[in-house]
Amino acid sequence: MTRAWLLVLILCALVFVMPAHADSLTPVKATALPALPSGEPLIGIAVVGGTPIAIQREAVWMLDPPGHTAWSRAQWPEGAASSVIEGVFGDGLRAYALTGTGAGEVTTVEQIQVVNGELRRTALPSLPAAMRETRGTLLGQTLFVAGLTGSSPRLLQISLDAVRPQWKEIPGWPADAPATTLAGQTGAIFATVAGGDTLWRWSADKGWTARGTVPGIVLPGSGRAIGQAHIIYLVRDPTQPDAPAELRTFQTITGSWATLPGATVSDPLYSAAWQDGLFWAQASADGRGIDFTQARVQSTKVLLKWLDWLVIITYLASMIGIGLFFYLREKRNSTASFFVGGRSIPFWAAGVSLYATNTSSISFIAIPAKAFETNWQYLTNNLIAVLGLMFVAVWIVPLLRRLDLMSVFSYLETRFHPAIRMLASALCIVMQIGSRMSVILFLPALAIATITGISLTLSILLMGGFTIIYTAMGGMKAVIWTDFVQVIVKMGGAIFAIVFIVWQLKGGFGEFVEIATAEDKMHLFDFSFDLTKATVWGFIFLVLFDVVLTFPKDQVLMQRTLSTKSDKEAGRSIWAFAAIMIPGGFVFYGIGTALYVYYKAHPERMNPLLPIDATFPLFIAAELPMGVTGLIIAGIFAAAMATLSGIMNSVATLVSVDFYDKLVKNGTQKKSVFFAEIMTVVVGLVGIGAALLLSRFDIHSLFDVSIELAGLLSGGFAGAYTLGMFTRRANSPGVAIGIASSIALTFLAWSFKLVHPYFYLAISIMLCIVIGYLASLFFPAPTRSLDGLTIYRDLGPSRAAPEAEPQV
Repeated sequence: MTRAWLLVLILCALVFVMPAHADSLTPVKATALPALPSGEPLIGIAVVGGTPIAIQREAVWMLDPPGHTAWSRAQWPEGAASSVIEGVFGDGLRAYALTGTGAGEVTTVEQIQVVNGELRRTALPSLPAAMRETRGTLLGQTLFVAGLTGSSPRLLQISLDAVRPQWKEIPGWPADAPATTLAGQTGAIFATVAGGDTLWRWSADKGWTARGTVPGIVLPGSGRAIGQAHIIYLVRDPTQPDAPAELRTFQTITGSWATLPGATVSDPLYSAAWQDGLFWAQASADGRGIDFTQARVQSTKVLLKWLDWLVIITYLASMIGIGLFFYLREKRNSTASFFVGGRSIPFWAAGVSLYATNTSSISFIAIPAKAFETNWQYLTNNLIAVLGLMFVAVWIVPLLRRLDLMSVFSYLETRFHPAIRMLASALCIVMQIGSRMSVILFLPALAIATITGISLTLSILLMGGFTIIYTAMGGMKAVIWTDFVQVIVKMGGAIFAIVFIVWQLKGGFGEFVEIATAEDKMHLFDFSFDLTKATVWGFIFLVLFDVVLTFPKDQVLMQRTLSTKSDKEAGRSIWAFAAIMIPGGFVFYGIGTALYVYYKAHPERMNPLLPIDATFPLFIAAELPMGVTGLIIAGIFAAAMATLSGIMNSVATLVSVDFYDKLVKNGTQKKSVFFAEIMTVVVGLVGIGAALLLSRFDIHSLFDVSIELAGLLSGGFAGAYTLGMFTRRANSPGVAIGIASSIALTFLAWSFKLVHPYFYLAISIMLCIVIGYLASLFFPAPTRSLDGLTIYRDLGPSRAAPEAEPQV
């Protein structure tokens, strides 16, 4: 043991004396393209549906797919010659022409398409006024055009997916100079302005803000978005005006510039976005033609070393070992043993398991990415949730623990009706697999693929497979005790990452705080009354409904409290959970801030092709030394597997207790346990399939997606617990109406994007409570005894109605 600790200390010492890397992770590969046969002057170049086009006054050319070996002359459709093309812009797939009357002013924007090998031009509504020095860009389904009317800058936008698209006027940038480039990225527009090449940012919520000065002279029209948070520019050294231009990236989050090595550009005529980079045109050496060059950003992989794999394999083997230990030790004939650990789990272990389950790979990967992109605003939810957990520990959890439940939805049957129980259980199963399991499985797989080069599909299969094995073997005891080990692994790795980053800074912790404070990266509280943002009032609203009133809706969390020895122990497990939540939250949000500080100082170490959610995995792979990388990768595994195992076991419990035991006649506990083991495997496989489906989409923030899906899927039944525990008048028909109505109305709010996704869950719960209670007034009150089912002292049967409660 002494030797092992000595080895750890030596490894840590080597880590902290290692200097930070300085070379770029993403070089550029330049490839010569065929020269254009005609030497006539170009008007512009673009890419339409993956096919490069070059436009001259009298001709238009297309680079033949798929080999791109020669240019073919094409024809504009009849009638297109009536408008003169003044410029072209696009995003590498879509292309638009800025057209006018030929006097240098733009009056119309036309979409350029290739249909069945032929070019087509479709005009958008005319601009409100003619503009000169015009630039254009795309941001999702919104098109922006910037230019000058007289000497006044103007910015226009138009929604391309609107039924009747119309131009909308936006105040121009605060400088009386034309924009040299225009690019849309991370929900904002970035414009470089002539005369010092100042960079301006426009967003709908903040308007125009200055983003500093470009480190050189930006070549006009060269800006293009790449990835989720970078823009590529062609930049020339102002001290050497005849020197070739370099490809540089601007990181829209940190505001830092980095050079992409591997290609330089001499006297380009025009440039355009294509694939993972740019292509540009320049006059040929003999002056008789036009040459083209393509430059693509190369995404390099940082492979794991042998010591990293040894650490990861040791961790995975230990998880399987814990599952095997409980499989051989326990008698598998008892449902109580498999589902709730024989109700013998100490409160502190249950509390740690609650935290492990609640801090999944979303916490380990997506939350640092969110804090890196924004600030600590979402941490407000943790702080407020702790207050809500105090109420839960005193009132809610002991009430349900006294009922000796295995499925929390058994309460809904006892309080209301079996149909309510099965409906709520089914919705919970869909939510856990669709909203949580798929995201939690996908995120660490993304990390593995980013680091090792293993395909995303194989990574998902490996992660899901290991979790299925030990969860199916060991039941709830294996889940809880592996959770305990996993909390130690992942929290140790997370804290180490923060310390490592701070150690690399020249100014240490003081520099870390100074940069983070100056950039408002540790901003916590937003007290504005804006329903489109995640504010303090929104978090209070959410915690009130999601934690205080409806904590029992989460089978994954409640199953741990139901595994304790008594109702007092169950309450104490919640106190232990709350005690860990606040420091744990600061750790994970602190990682995001530390990443911001590090990459602001070392922008060349970022990979512009990776999504924002891959920021922390990239740091782990590229910056940490051998062995430590494996340890933190094991932490990512731990974060995901702790929650995955809990979801698999809990969903298997619901399917077995709420459906199998209710629908199958002559069943035994032994058969029920065997069925639960089989369902654990099935649930795991379905979750793997959902994660594979999720991997097909380019999602900006999986943290936001998980919140949105949870609000849409789980709020409909969560309000039923409030109606059951806090009212004596609610009945089964009214609750059924409340559940159905809340789901429908929440989906309506989602379709119209009325509020921030963080409000969906609270709104759905509130709708279920209000509508369910009002609907209950139209039906007879319950006549059965509610002793032990509400927070009130039993007063006997309700006197409102003598007859039995109607069936649904």
